[in-house]
Amino acid sequence: MSDPLAVIAGLPGVPEAVDDARQAVDRLYRHRVLRRASPAVSTESSLRGARASAAIEGADVPLDVLRRDEAHDPVVQGALRASAETGRLGATWRGAPRQVLARLHTVAARGLAPDADLGRPRARDEAPDPLGLGPAPGAKETAARMDGLFELLAGAGKAPAIVLAAVVHAELAVLRPFGAADGVVARAAERLTLVEYGLDPKSLVAVEVGHLELPYAEALRSYLTGTPEGVARWIQHCASAVTLGVREATAICEAMQRG
Repeated sequence: MSDPLAVIAGLPGVPEAVDDARQAVDRLYRHRVLRRASPAVSTESSLRGARASAAIEGADVPLDVLRRDEAHDPVVQGALRASAETGRLGATWRGAPRQVLARLHTVAARGLAPDADLGRPRARDEAPDPLGLGPAPGAKETAARMDGLFELLAGAGKAPAIVLAAVVHAELAVLRPFGAADGVVARAAERLTLVEYGLDPKSLVAVEVGHLELPYAEALRSYLTGTPEGVARWIQHCASAVTLGVREATAICEAMQRG
């Protein structure tokens, strides 16, 4: 039986994009600032990532407002909570992804969904469509595809972390399994996958910033076509987002080096 992740990883243009992104991460990890300040870089990267994730949802708040803790928009607050929560959920992600996603949704959707719905898969067939992707699959189909996603995570094997993270991200974004804050959860899960599956173990790469700078919804629509070309385009998009996230992290390092 063929490995679907291996098939995706071998699509035209994907190996080169993944390798370029991996090399960018390797260069970042050699930055001298990280010898003494990698936790501080990770914290700043997480803040910028949360800001970018909220901005993709239409809640664009300047960084200085976040630093002063003056952003009260529930989308922004949810993105900040989800970003903080990823640092506590890493050890659970491989073995219990269903529980991790439920927790991420609980913190991300607070104030956006009824308390009784937090952390629970949607029972409704409809889901909001903030990115204009089209109708979400019905609740039954979504549940089945989520089961398939969990099986994919469990059997990921030697698949490049970028490929796995991109598939996790896309499935959550297009399925919208909770019906609120799904995009924030999807991007947090992508970052968690990049960390826990070995590409970015210190969580330095602000991949969400890359998604904000690129044609994000357009790339997800390519994935939705289900064609090899469309899926490859999405993986290449995610690899480019990693590379741009490295650029953001490098800028953080440079700023810290200058004092």
